[in-house]
Amino acid sequence: MLRFLWESISFQMLLVFLVVFLLVADYMKRRKPKNYPPGPFALPFVGHLYLMDYSNPLKMVQKLVEKYGDIVSTEVGSTSFVFVSGMRMIKEVLVNQGENFIDRPDIPVDREVFSNMGLISSNGQLWKQHRRFALTTLRNFGLGKRSLEERIQEECGYLVDVFMDEQGNPFNPHLKINNAVSNIICSIVFGNRFDYHDENFQKLLQLLEETMNLHASIMSQLYNSFPSIVKYLPGSHQTIFKNWRYLKSFVKEKIDKHKEDWNPSESRDFIDSYLQEVAKGNGGSIFKEENLVACALDLLVAGTETTSTTIRWALLYMAKYPEIQARVQAEIDAVIGQARLPALEDRDKMPYTNAVIHEVQRKSNIIPFNVPRLTVKDTDLCGFHIPKGTFMLTNLTSLMFDKNEWETPDTFNPGHFLKDGQFHKSEYFLPFSIGKRACLGEVLARAELFLFFTALLQKFTFQAPPNTTLGLEFKLGITAGPLPYKICAVPR
Repeated sequence: MLRFLWESISFQMLLVFLVVFLLVADYMKRRKPKNYPPGPFALPFVGHLYLMDYSNPLKMVQKLVEKYGDIVSTEVGSTSFVFVSGMRMIKEVLVNQGENFIDRPDIPVDREVFSNMGLISSNGQLWKQHRRFALTTLRNFGLGKRSLEERIQEECGYLVDVFMDEQGNPFNPHLKINNAVSNIICSIVFGNRFDYHDENFQKLLQLLEETMNLHASIMSQLYNSFPSIVKYLPGSHQTIFKNWRYLKSFVKEKIDKHKEDWNPSESRDFIDSYLQEVAKGNGGSIFKEENLVACALDLLVAGTETTSTTIRWALLYMAKYPEIQARVQAEIDAVIGQARLPALEDRDKMPYTNAVIHEVQRKSNIIPFNVPRLTVKDTDLCGFHIPKGTFMLTNLTSLMFDKNEWETPDTFNPGHFLKDGQFHKSEYFLPFSIGKRACLGEVLARAELFLFFTALLQKFTFQAPPNTTLGLEFKLGITAGPLPYKICAVPR
């Protein structure tokens, strides 16, 4: 009977049956529970891949928010995403029910590189112990103390010098700013800064920059959605893996050098402090060298990319708005003058400069969807059911450009952070996120932004090159940075 049935079924019928079976299986797998957040129609197997705008995902998400509201569901491949917008929803996810959304999702590109170790991608006890250790160690090495301020001031001097070498001619400030900002976190992690002409370090910074940009490429996103297929294909994801291997070998070399002249009773930097924990056996198997490599790279990336990108936006905005730049320089001249470097104690006396820096952060919006979270258990979110394992993306863009909060949300306007001539910060300003997984380097980043920005505007006026119109278009990598540009730093 079975043989008869088999012989009587044509290839076409078998193919139809197989397709129908796969469609039904996919439908059953994708069935959503009652009260699941609304979203657009999903195609079989690929979900909402047809909606993805990899060049400008902000526009795509904004359209979905306008149509479906402050909570929207999407899916790509077998992964479900939920975007939440607006202060009420975002606070609920990050603070009020933060423990239910505390984990990082298992993102294939990151898993391939770090195996969910380090400070950013880890979860559970590994994350808790490493975050606690990192916060303590950063404080010990000057976070919030004068010693760190002096390191930043020293680096400001080096950065001013290399800008001065350009003699007012057009140049791309990108790698110079990267080097300066990176040197601050390098002095904490590795115990030393790197010269701006150090070829090995310049190569590392260039690879870091390339890798950050490639994380947002189409092939990398497809790898995250369909890793079992895309891993066999050539593309940007393969370059990411190659670059990370080089970056990891750089950090391993630094760790090996530390071990050669390590004194267990004295900590020179983050690596020494971590090696002490390894030697003590604290945390069982949690403190080990492969975790140290991941932590060091996390600090290097997070401590360089976000601050450097914000400073590049700041110089671009100053060149675009010379009248705002002139007001900042007038305040610098009145409070600091030209005889000394800016200091953190000057910040409270410079409300306009402080407002400009905050407006740069708001308008540049460099991490528009925050770092992703993972739902750790079935959760009720404002009447919507969020199943365990759902990717959560908090749409910080909805806060930074909220029409009810900001007078002119789409315009660069330092007045957003001024009230009766004094600095005033809105609760809608969340570039460092909030909750237990907020940026652990916020204090360092804020100090760097103020000191680097004021030191540069103290000594230079930034202008577009002759016959050039500077644009404000961005490219999305791990952060939303300005497109490469050249600028003139005219000595004052």
